[in-house]
Parts: sequence; structure tokens; C-alpha cells
Amino acid sequence: MNKQLRKAVIAGNWKMNKTPSETTALINEIKPLVQDADCDVVVCVPYVDLQAALEATKGSNIKVGAENCHWEKSGAYTGEISTGMLREMGVDYVIIGHSERRTYFGETDATVQKRVRAALDAGMTVILCVGETLEQREQGITNEVVGIQTKIALGGVSKEELSRIIIAYEPVWAIGTGRTATSEQANEVNHAIRMIIADLYDSAAADAFVVQYGGSMNAGNAAELLAQPDVDGGLIGGASLKAPDFAEIVKAASK
Repeated sequence: MNKQLRKAVIAGNWKMNKTPSETTALINEIKPLVQDADCDVVVCVPYVDLQAALEATKGSNIKVGAENCHWEKSGAYTGEISTGMLREMGVDYVIIGHSERRTYFGETDATVQKRVRAALDAGMTVILCVGETLEQREQGITNEVVGIQTKIALGGVSKEELSRIIIAYEPVWAIGTGRTATSEQANEVNHAIRMIIADLYDSAAADAFVVQYGGSMNAGNAAELLAQPDVDGGLIGGASLKAPDFAEIVKAASK
């Protein structure tokens, strides 16, 4: 992290876990542990848990996000949720393009771009996920893959709007596998993403831009990863479901 240039963001991605009552209990456990955090703290929860999360985080420093959104304002899209629905609830953040959405639910670079556009138009902050598969890493095309994903997703995004986008680099081979990119590997790709931002916008925009790491960051490896100059926080999966572990990551980001 470079705290002189940007503030770290630790966001929990709960995925398909926790009922509303369990959400209230977990957030109540997390709140006192992160109340003095010197970083932004976000919990991104399933749709049915959003109301419980919003209630439980009132008066705290924890912000609430959704795990996906649709690009249309309304229509015949059974099972989808619009940005307008999220905004009326009071949801500020949304994850877009997570590798599980790409792998299991047909998400493409084109639909990611449409969702990003819709979220920005609704005044939301986007956590945009990019990352390569193991095969692509072994082929030596990580930067090309991540570059294409980033450039397409940011199509039509103004420099002013860029302040409401966070990119989470999440190597697909490290999601839920227990495998983690080394701190050097994570920093290398995060730096490449920052250089893409500099090329698309300018160096000042790149310096201010938050790039998280999102591949199995946990309480044990967070400090080492966050010590890297271009790792500005984390998109946390399994560890975000355990209050002590999540708090330890927030603590590492606050140093």
C-alpha cells in the first residue's frame, strides 16, 4: 500500500453464505473489532441479507455492498436485481465480474461493461474483478488477459467516474482453492493494472486508483500482501465469514 496516495479498502465477499439472522450476528461481532480501522471496510452480502446488513451497520464505519447487479433498470429478467432496487435500499457498493459469475453464470467482458455502466449511472461504487485462469498464467498471457478485461470494463468511464471504481485482481486459480499468488506476483499484476489506468487516463488517476488483491487473502498472509506498494487492500472470501480473521486483515490494512 502507498497510504500517501490512496486509502486501502478491505471488502468481504460473502458469496452464497449466511441467512439474515446470521448476517446480523456476524456484523455485530465484526463491528467492535474494526471500529478503529484506518481503511475502508465493506461487507458484500447476498441479496436477501442486504436489509439485515444495512440495519446492523447503522452508525458504524462498515459499508454495505451487493454481489452483482443487472444493467437494465427493470424488465423481464427473472432472478435479477437492478441498481435502482439496490440504491433505494441504501446499498452503496456492488461487486461486478467476479470469476464465479464469469465461470458459472455466463458473465462476459461485454456484460461486465454494461453492469459497470449501470452501477456508475446509479451513483454506486464498483468493485470490478479481473483475473486469469491457471492455463492463461502458464501460457504467460496474464497481463494481456487482465488488460483486455480492464479496458473493456472501463469503456466509456470518465476520469471523474474512475474515483468510484475499485479493481480487484483475483487470479481465478487462487479463488477458493487455498492457493495464493505470492506477494510479488500479486504486486506485479496490480502494478500492470495501474499502468493500464495511466495509459487510459493519466498518471495522477493511476496514483489515486485503488487496486485490491482478491485471491485467498487471509489472516495469515494479509500483512505480506498488503506490504506490497501496489496492493491497496483485499476482496476477501472465506476469511470474511470469520470475524476474528476479517478483523486481522483490516488491522493489517490499517498499519
